[in-house]
Amino acid sequence: MNNVNYDEKFQTLTRSFDGKKSLLLHACCAPCSSSVLERVTPFFDVTLYFYNPNITDEAEYRKRLAELERFAFAVYGDQVKVEDGGFCAEEFFAAAKGLENEPERGARCTVCYGQRLEKSAYRAINGCFDYFCTTLSLSPYKDAERINAIGASLEEKLGVKFLPSDFKKSGGYSRSIELSKEYGLYRQNYCGCVFSLAEANGKRV
Repeated sequence: MNNVNYDEKFQTLTRSFDGKKSLLLHACCAPCSSSVLERVTPFFDVTLYFYNPNITDEAEYRKRLAELERFAFAVYGDQVKVEDGGFCAEEFFAAAKGLENEPERGARCTVCYGQRLEKSAYRAINGCFDYFCTTLSLSPYKDAERINAIGASLEEKLGVKFLPSDFKKSGGYSRSIELSKEYGLYRQNYCGCVFSLAEANGKRV
């Protein structure tokens, strides 16, 4: 681990802009998107991209998407668009095959980060966005080092710029809790897949 300060890299990069850029922001849920949007909207015209095949229960998927749309419209109106990548749990199960017994934050999660970021990168290319990024680093349970390494690798491979960030820093996570309370946002207690749900239920027991 090289202990890169990705929050500092984000601040340095955005301070260098001479005008707004366009950003495709992969969104995992409304609570994580809430404070991230506060950080990025001063510098970017943002489209939220809800692509999360790891959410393997369709009712849960629809609930999280609806909350994201509700929050984005309530706070930003037409300024921030929400794009649904579609419910596609089979894509996650195919990617996670053989990793079913991995613990949370293990190898299965790395594959999941990569799956969501790669699809987002291709969407950013097709949409001619200046940058792509993800809200995933807002969570204290998500590894910003791995997320940024995957993003940098996709930038090198595909040529689309990845926005370095660690959105939990600079009070980002605590701010998301404040905004969730203010707007009554649904805060799920597991990441999305059946494996994380089983682990969450085990912890509650």
